[in-house]
Amino acid sequence: MRLLVVEDERRLAESLRAGLEVEGYAVDLAHTGPDGLWMAGEVRYSAIVLDIMLPGLSGYRVCQKLRAAGNTTPILMLTAKDGEHDEAESLDTGADDFLSKPFSYVVFLARLRALIRRGGSSRPSVLRLGDLSLDLGTRKCRRGALDIALTSKEFALLGYLLERSGEVVTKADLLENLWDFASTVSANLVEVYISALRRKIDTPFPTKLIRTVRGAGYQLVAADG
Repeated sequence: MRLLVVEDERRLAESLRAGLEVEGYAVDLAHTGPDGLWMAGEVRYSAIVLDIMLPGLSGYRVCQKLRAAGNTTPILMLTAKDGEHDEAESLDTGADDFLSKPFSYVVFLARLRALIRRGGSSRPSVLRLGDLSLDLGTRKCRRGALDIALTSKEFALLGYLLERSGEVVTKADLLENLWDFASTVSANLVEVYISALRRKIDTPFPTKLIRTVRGAGYQLVAADG
C-alpha cells in the first residue's frame, strides 16, 4: 500500500516514513501544500496524512480542493493543538479523522490502519483466495491450517495481489504501488520478493497460487489451470 505524508516538519515526516516503511508501506513525502495537492492528484494512495499548517496552502485547503475534485482517498489530519475548532474544521473540510500533536505513534498507526480498512466500502478486512487468508487487521497470514510468517513487504505484496486476484499485475504496477518515489529499486527486486513469497505460500502446498504470466507479470489464481 502506498501512503502520502504531507508534513513540513522534516524530522517528523522522515520519522513517520521510517516507521511506516517498517510496517511494509511505501511512503511519499511532501513538505508544502501545493506539492501535496499535486502528488495526491497524480498517484492513487491508500491514505493521506495531512498536516494543517503547511507552506503555500494549508491542510484545510488541500483537503477541500481534493474533495472538490472528487478525490475520496482517506485523509488523517494532523492538528497542532487539541482544540475543538481545529477538529471540527478538519472534519468539515472533508478529513476522515484527526490526531492532535504530539501524538503516540502506536495510536497514529492504529488510526491509520482503521482508515485504510474503511477506505473502500467493498474492501473486506480479511482477503481470501482458496485456502489462503490474509487478515488486514491482525496482519496474520494463514493457508489451510498453517500460520505463515511474512515480512512487512511480503505482507504488502501479497495483499496487493489478493486484492487483484485473477488479474495480471505487472512488475511496473508493483513497483509503483509498493515502493515510494524516492526508491531506486529495480524490477529484479520484485522477482526476489515474489520468489520469497512463493517459498512461503506455494512451495509447501500442492496447489500453487502465484502464476508467472511470461512477458506480462504475475497472477494470483485459486488453482492451476
